[in-house]
Amino acid sequence: MSDQEGTVFLIDDDLGVRDSLGLLLSLKGIRTQLFATAESFIEAYQVEWTGCVLTDLRMPGMTGLELQSALRERQVDLPVVVLTAHGDVATVRAALKNGAFDFLEKPVEDAMLVDVLQNALRVDRERRASASARSAATGRLERLTAREHEVLTLLAAGRQNRDIAVQLGISPRTVEVHKARIMEKLDCHSLAEVIRLSLAVD
Repeated sequence: MSDQEGTVFLIDDDLGVRDSLGLLLSLKGIRTQLFATAESFIEAYQVEWTGCVLTDLRMPGMTGLELQSALRERQVDLPVVVLTAHGDVATVRAALKNGAFDFLEKPVEDAMLVDVLQNALRVDRERRASASARSAATGRLERLTAREHEVLTLLAAGRQNRDIAVQLGISPRTVEVHKARIMEKLDCHSLAEVIRLSLAVD
């Protein structure tokens, strides 16, 4: 399994639960990393980690809800799946309001748990891919001059060359020159590709 597929970071103070869930997930081909406390996960966390968090709610020390808050404060955007034997309406609402990806009650069917975790891993992959594409697009757009940015903004708004020329006080021919330079600098082969790139960072 490649690192890009992510890891389920399982947090539960019950050794038996950790072992059984860890075994289940490993048999399903899902990489896991086990933690007995939320604090130990927070302490070990590395910014390059990918995947999702599967956490109990009631644990000694930091609770699952407190873990969610701590992750949000640290801008850790791993999806959080809550698995607990103590789910009531108020707790479910609090977890979801805190941004939980899903809320499951023990005992949970193996197939349901695996399905939820695979969805959480997929969401994390897609979110990171989107962020990477946005970062790459931003880097390419930084090659443009201020005037080229102005021309690109108007092109993306659907303005025609003549309108752009009037608004910027330049000739239509100069607009064409800017468009050509924009496409060259952004390594794009069509105006549609240029506009898609500019919209990727919005």
